[in-house]
Amino acid sequence: MNQVSVFPMGGMGNVTQNMFLYQVDEEMLIVDCGIGFPDMYMPGVDVLIPDISYLLKQLESGKKIVGMILTHGHDDHIAALPYILPSLPEFPIYASALTAGFAANRMRDGGIEREIKVVTDHQWFEITQKFQAQPIAMTHSVPDTRHYAIKTPAGVFYHGSDFKLDPNPVDGVKPDFAHITELGNQGVLCMMIDCLRVERSEWTKSESTVGPVLDTAMGKTKGKFIVTLMSSHIHRIQQIIDSAAKHGRKVAFVGRSVEQNVEAAVTLKKLHLPQGIQVDKRDLSNLPDSQVCVIIAGSQGQEGSSLVRAVYGDHPMLQIKPSDQVVFSADAIPGNEVPYYAAIDELCRNGVHVIYPDLEPNLHQSGHASAPEQQELLGMVKPQFVMPIGGADRHRVKFVELVADQVGVAPERVLIPGHGEVLGFGTGRPEVIDQVTLQARTVDGLGVGDVGPVVLADRRALSQAGMIVIIVPRTKRGYDLKHVSVVSRGFVFMKEADEVIEFIKRTTAEIVNELGRKAKDDEVKRTIEKRLGRKLYKVIQREPVIMAAIVEV
Repeated sequence: MNQVSVFPMGGMGNVTQNMFLYQVDEEMLIVDCGIGFPDMYMPGVDVLIPDISYLLKQLESGKKIVGMILTHGHDDHIAALPYILPSLPEFPIYASALTAGFAANRMRDGGIEREIKVVTDHQWFEITQKFQAQPIAMTHSVPDTRHYAIKTPAGVFYHGSDFKLDPNPVDGVKPDFAHITELGNQGVLCMMIDCLRVERSEWTKSESTVGPVLDTAMGKTKGKFIVTLMSSHIHRIQQIIDSAAKHGRKVAFVGRSVEQNVEAAVTLKKLHLPQGIQVDKRDLSNLPDSQVCVIIAGSQGQEGSSLVRAVYGDHPMLQIKPSDQVVFSADAIPGNEVPYYAAIDELCRNGVHVIYPDLEPNLHQSGHASAPEQQELLGMVKPQFVMPIGGADRHRVKFVELVADQVGVAPERVLIPGHGEVLGFGTGRPEVIDQVTLQARTVDGLGVGDVGPVVLADRRALSQAGMIVIIVPRTKRGYDLKHVSVVSRGFVFMKEADEVIEFIKRTTAEIVNELGRKAKDDEVKRTIEKRLGRKLYKVIQREPVIMAAIVEV
């Protein structure tokens, strides 16, 4: 029997950077290609993308990529495509209709045009003789989410990425329980399952419960009704549009991501816009505020987003007034609380009425399954082995006691691979067959992967202790140590600032004299930067970035 290996290229213990590699002999199948988000220790970094060095080594050894499957349209599953595809050979990409539309937009933003094959529910599609796949309808916070059954020579894998079991979805497309149960009865070797909300014991509420809350809020608003949410949340956007039609308001979409996603959803008939309800954002000033509903991007308070620009009065087409109501129909992403609440605080300071989930929990419902929903799905699939994915390490560990144990799955049948471990499936229990060192690649402006640990360490030092530049003049007779200059930025001296500057000049002179006249400029600069840093820390207990420059005079 052919061994099948499974490797989470985005790592385990990460909620984002979703990218899985299934491999049989010389053939490799990729599932998802998502971005991650930098933390506070990565200043200047825009996004993170999976480390594909292992994949590239496999290609160099003669193996080939036979295809890629995209499970749904969230950025942590599709937005790394424009960064990663240029490094890989051509291969077919498969997705549901709306996922394909969102992915095409992300690729187009990155200057890439690739065909995506739209798949049909219930139908197996052959990728190769060793890989066949079948999409399964599932509910989440973006329409057209699909789980996939992947048939391999070793058995069937159930790839269950982000989901919730919504009994009353906005578009009426419910999870395909009958098909999932049938698949489970036929036998599943291993099930990957989203475990993010495993700590929650109550069933996640239906997305359709959000609509009435938004509708009530809109009915009480005298000025503009401004809603910010995740740009891919088409079901929630539909509910807002329906309420706007009911209350006689025109709808304007503001923000590139919202505008792109709405256009794709309307084109694919996943979103219905009543005739005449949409108004161009450039025409907002021509309407009475009481007839305006704005759906705007920037729900996390991201710097430069349309919402933040409007909050601080910098948006050219949208001015927020005290008579308006601003609704945050999204929770703060963990780790992003500071900018999220900063936007709310600024609105409150300006006398604008703001409501957000802390005040009204039903303004937002999660798109992820809680423990009882995970138990329900696991009970249908009945896999030989189960691997919790899509959560942090605490979620993966808790899955064993809060979900698997309740369904009668023995702990030895729950797979919790470490970060960078490749699992091999053959006969018996899956084993770790390889260990890969993973380092998420950074995207910083136009640069991909060129911001490493050293650069990030320098940026952190700059933000915490500032920078000192030591300028050493050099004449034809040698270094002029009597006229050394010290320039600082972000380095806050205490009362003895003059003493510190004199210490820097004196120490620099000592270092240069020790090196002697034969020392080259590069050696002089490196030695000053290294030795002065150590000496300065003893004096001021701080570690600013130190740069030395030799200037011809």
